[in-house]
Amino acid sequence: MLTILTACGPTIYKAANFDNSKTTIKTLAILPFNVSIDSKRLPKGTTIETLKESEEKIGYSIQSNSYTWFLQRQNNYSTSFQDIDKTNALLKKANITFNNIALQDKGELCKLLGVDGIISGKAAMSRPMSEGAAVAVGLLVGAWGATNKTSTSLTIHDTNGALLWKYDYEASGSVGSSAENLTKALMKNASKKFPYKK
Repeated sequence: MLTILTACGPTIYKAANFDNSKTTIKTLAILPFNVSIDSKRLPKGTTIETLKESEEKIGYSIQSNSYTWFLQRQNNYSTSFQDIDKTNALLKKANITFNNIALQDKGELCKLLGVDGIISGKAAMSRPMSEGAAVAVGLLVGAWGATNKTSTSLTIHDTNGALLWKYDYEASGSVGSSAENLTKALMKNASKKFPYKK
């Protein structure tokens, strides 16, 4: 089945001194995304442990998909992107896990990873109805409605921990929504405004 993604208009923030970073930001690391799924709408039989595992899996999937997106378009950007395997290995070596990475200072992470800046992101997801229920609704009303709404943000911080750029985006995905589809929707839109284009 095809996935249909719709979105609200994005909100973009750019630091007043952002242009200065164009000469200093040469390499960016992409962190696993901080994912949260609404625990109030859990299907029967879903435990908090299962929910946490899903959040972590999606967080790393969005990181991987974002990295792939940037690599495929590397020639369009003035920055390079650190291999996420190296990023994750350095994080693990420093005992930084998916559960505590959001508490880390972004400037310190830049130094730990040996990069000039860090791309991080958040995804807050409402729990989608079960696929079976979504299919039933689609057959009854003849349309595929949104089964999951996701608010996402993409941010860039420098070695001082200063926020340079932020992109907020909201999408709704129909039956078959996945981390890959969500990343494509986010990156397709964010890349139009990504600040390190050549």
